[in-house]
Amino acid sequence: MEIERSDLILARAQRWERELAETVYLTQPLGGGRVREYTWAEAIGEARRIAAHLQSYGFPRGSRIAILSKNCAHFILCDLAIWMAGYASVALYPTLDAETVSYILEHSDAKLLFVGKLDSWPAMKPGVPEHLPRLACALSPADHGYPEWEAIVARTAPLEGELAREPDELALIMYTSGSTGRPKGVEHSFRTIAASTRGLEQTVGWRRDDRLISYLPLAHTFERAALECCSLYSAFHVFFAESLETFVADVKRARPTIFQSVPRLWLKFQLGVFAKVPELKLRRLLRIPILSHFIKKKVLRGLGLDQTRLAVSGSAPIPPDLIQWYRDLGLELLEGYAMSENFTYSHLSLPGRSRVGFVGHALPGVEVRIGENEEVLVKSPASMLGYHREPGLTAAAFTDDGFLRTGDRGELDSQGRLRITGRVKELFKTSKGKYIAPVPIENELNADSRIEQSCVMGSGQPRPFAVVLLAESLRAELEREPAARGQVEQALARLHESVNARLAGHEQLEFLAIAKDPWLIENGFLTPTMKIKRSVLEERYAGKLESWYTTKTPVIWES
Repeated sequence: MEIERSDLILARAQRWERELAETVYLTQPLGGGRVREYTWAEAIGEARRIAAHLQSYGFPRGSRIAILSKNCAHFILCDLAIWMAGYASVALYPTLDAETVSYILEHSDAKLLFVGKLDSWPAMKPGVPEHLPRLACALSPADHGYPEWEAIVARTAPLEGELAREPDELALIMYTSGSTGRPKGVEHSFRTIAASTRGLEQTVGWRRDDRLISYLPLAHTFERAALECCSLYSAFHVFFAESLETFVADVKRARPTIFQSVPRLWLKFQLGVFAKVPELKLRRLLRIPILSHFIKKKVLRGLGLDQTRLAVSGSAPIPPDLIQWYRDLGLELLEGYAMSENFTYSHLSLPGRSRVGFVGHALPGVEVRIGENEEVLVKSPASMLGYHREPGLTAAAFTDDGFLRTGDRGELDSQGRLRITGRVKELFKTSKGKYIAPVPIENELNADSRIEQSCVMGSGQPRPFAVVLLAESLRAELEREPAARGQVEQALARLHESVNARLAGHEQLEFLAIAKDPWLIENGFLTPTMKIKRSVLEERYAGKLESWYTTKTPVIWES
């Protein structure tokens, strides 16, 4: 894929500054229903002034500047200012603990930190070195004492003219979410970013009148590439969510034409619908020809997705039954597959060409093959430069002929569509010497509306088992009515039996254990992108296995 200088992200942003000066680019909620809108001229203008301020520190070209913030307009403006000033950005998840904050800032050799919109700054602040300069964005925590964005913009002259970067200069370092240990810093250049954004524009067909809402972590590659960088490349309108409590109202304000999410949230949206209309009742209503069309529209309008022309799930496997549920409503939920290491540019299922359970065809310029242990190997024009300060890990990540070792197991169908069947390292062996792939079994369990998430384990045990987290609404119901526990247990026993009937003998689950505590980002059970941390869960339940296996019942409640 040939990349022209006009394809580079800064060139595209400055093009919109000229051509779409008065067009609204960003819509930021301020609370109480108020919003601040930034036109392209205002957004790029503020970034030019902050870039001039950054240059006043005298940092060497290519220095790393860190951003610690939840999603907001200023996250994107910070990236633009950093790139305009000649530097590379390092984004930190806004849910990290102080130890990880300290590690990333030291490992990246960050020269300055933008402090943005945060809920738990006091818990993270001890991880920031005392000597590190800090700038406060709008919506940052109060009483910080750092130079403020608005004041800097008011007093600083902007950098003028066309601000260009070389294609192979370092643009950003993205630290992985740490589901398998300490986060690694994935390096991308302006060329690899352009390969991803240009290829996605050609494939998706972004339109100037498209509207997207940003709520998945911008520090993660999914949102950073497919929303931030694609919006800078293709000039669509970006809305932001204010908070979890206002999320539905924020979505309804945006009325997104394209909506992307992760499997756990697609499941939560479905369970929210079932909380208002029981699953069996909704199913009956959708079978009535006169009512079906009206009910589908009402459900999608209630989710704020009635104007969505493209819906995508990514970041983790999604149960095929959940995809089909949305399609039955008239929303063709598509699945994508990629990694931080190829800047979200690998595979995408497309309308009319998709197959439920498959993540789609390779995107333009991408090559794929299945290697040893059924590992998916991908060569992408958006492949990373490498892992920051980790030459050994970088070398191990690629084959001799340049294919990225994804660590995922998969298979290709006759039309070249890819299906992900699990992680190579997630395979475990029972005491009987049989290998278990947990993800397909988890997808079977997660398809049940009573289950929010599951984790299949059992390394070294006679047979595997699953710990399941009940749906939030069901947990709340059991708190209100403990007597309903027996009914739930019977339903889960039937689920245990039906899932086992679809599995090979060595894969069949010994029991389902019902988790007592929720699995959250905050308690360390989930990554910032809501993937389960298997090692944490295995450690959490290890001490209970002996008693669980001797119970000899299909459903066990964690005590």
